[in-house]
Amino acid sequence: MTSSPEESPESVVRHATDNGVTWITLNRPAAMNAITPDQRERLISLFDDASADPAVGAVVLTATGKGFCAGADLRGGGRPARDTGTGTGTSTSTSASASASASTGTDTGTDSGTGEPERVAGDVARLIRRGAQRLIAAVLDCEKPVVAAVNGTAAGLGAHLAFACDLVLAAESARFIEVFVRRGLVPDGGGAYLLPRLVGPQRAKELMFFGDALSAAEAERIGLVNRAVPDGDLAGAAREWAERLAAGPTRAIALTKQLVNESLGADRAAAFAAEAAAQEINMTTADAREGVRAFTERRAPRYRGR
Repeated sequence: MTSSPEESPESVVRHATDNGVTWITLNRPAAMNAITPDQRERLISLFDDASADPAVGAVVLTATGKGFCAGADLRGGGRPARDTGTGTGTSTSTSASASASASTGTDTGTDSGTGEPERVAGDVARLIRRGAQRLIAAVLDCEKPVVAAVNGTAAGLGAHLAFACDLVLAAESARFIEVFVRRGLVPDGGGAYLLPRLVGPQRAKELMFFGDALSAAEAERIGLVNRAVPDGDLAGAAREWAERLAAGPTRAIALTKQLVNESLGADRAAAFAAEAAAQEINMTTADAREGVRAFTERRAPRYRGR
């Protein structure tokens, strides 16, 4: 099964680079930008490309329509459901049991109690690793800073996609929903990894246990997003931040991102060793030399991302 021409990976994930900033835009507004397998693979590829492209200094992830991302679309177009990943944050998603069965393509037997295809142990874990977790890792591992411009509801995997970004701007009308508990599911897409690091374990449990919708203003108050801005100001605010980042010392920012992301899982000795190694690497870059030279010459630095 492949996407229809109307929903090719290129059409449902827009991509453009302007003034050193790559804009990645989810474009399935009728489906609240629920992510199909083809979209997921397209997103992973674009984040990887941004890492490798010296002309790209920053990435903005946003969406069209009223929703940022309603999770993973398990019944949308794209590859067969066996590759979807769960990320069940959308009304189009099936139950965990059904999605796991569909994901394996297992139709050689049925569960006599439910009539559903028999699920083999390990199928669900494999589904999660190949799907939602790969997408979140692509954002976390992108060597360029990623700014989320959340234009509307971000639910399930869609919320985690935003939280994986380095900086998060949210329109005042946006909402964030840890919807998994409403479906009787365990959060996926790195949610139980991301949220405690952003808001602490007790607040993370509150969000995940109850699944209540969180306003942009409340998300800013508790530290899930950097800024809540008027809806009409979202694109401009994202552009301003991204262009500032793109004009900065790209390699220093990449190394800083890596240090911060790894620090929460490292002890002091490992964190200090990583810092020293990053300093050693960074001092070989042209931007580091330019920064020091500009300081001694009392002028603004001119960084080139090298």
